[in-house]
Amino acid sequence: MTDTVYKETVVKSALTKLKRKVPYGWDLNPYRGCEHGCRYCYAMGTHRYLDSNDFFGEVYVKTNIAKVLEKELDCPSWKGETVNIGGVTDSYQPAEARYKLMPDILKLLIKFKTPAVISTKSKLILRDYDLIDRLSRLTYVNIASTVTTMDESVREKVEPGSSSSSERFEILREFRKTNASTGLHLMPIIPYITDNERNFDSMFQKASECGVHYVLPGTLYLRGCTRQAFFDFVKNEFPSEYEKLLSLYKTGGADKDYKTGLYEIVNRLRNKYRLSSSYAKPMKEKLAGKQGQTFMQLRL
Repeated sequence: MTDTVYKETVVKSALTKLKRKVPYGWDLNPYRGCEHGCRYCYAMGTHRYLDSNDFFGEVYVKTNIAKVLEKELDCPSWKGETVNIGGVTDSYQPAEARYKLMPDILKLLIKFKTPAVISTKSKLILRDYDLIDRLSRLTYVNIASTVTTMDESVREKVEPGSSSSSERFEILREFRKTNASTGLHLMPIIPYITDNERNFDSMFQKASECGVHYVLPGTLYLRGCTRQAFFDFVKNEFPSEYEKLLSLYKTGGADKDYKTGLYEIVNRLRNKYRLSSSYAKPMKEKLAGKQGQTFMQLRL
């Protein structure tokens, strides 16, 4: 990968209202573009709005995002809804080590007792452990780590700029010591490359050892420019799987028969290691004040 170009920019809004129905209503992304270089990234086409086609090499840094966020959270119309951080680009990608936008964002979430979901593939999040720990004792926080494979030779090809899979499990293990809920996002599952039972079993065992609250799987979906970029990558790095993947992905998603067989394996292993499939349960419990008197006292 080439050296990343950082482009500092100012924004008028920090929070983006989500249209789809998910457990949270708002997205917050301190950066546009991502250095992790994940070959399946669904967001790589978003740079076209910036007259750029280098999603991995040009990262736009929202330098004033904390100031804008403070105004939005302090607005009388703000209802204290859950904010999803890093839904489009990883907030703890390498740019964060330089710009340090997240500490100020977390301090604002603490100030306004704002619940948050933070998803990352980077061990850099451990830098902000104390702030996230503090926030978790005020309101709902979920720390999710996305892991696709335990085979580092595959991971280095598929997600070249990210932390190792073992480091991502260390993230989950450490944050389990806080009052945050933790989750393994097993996604995307890449057919013929990361979908073998041995890989799943290893990840579920690790998840169990880390005491995660849930495991959320998801299959690969290809659309827009991501589709062509991904198939170009597979043709170069996994040529023996190219034709099979091309046949399986006649549309944006894999066919029903493939998914049925895949989730039978996933669900069996999840049951084997007694892992929950409920992403929303920890959120509902905590926001309802069912996880301890200490949390309720702090919240009030």
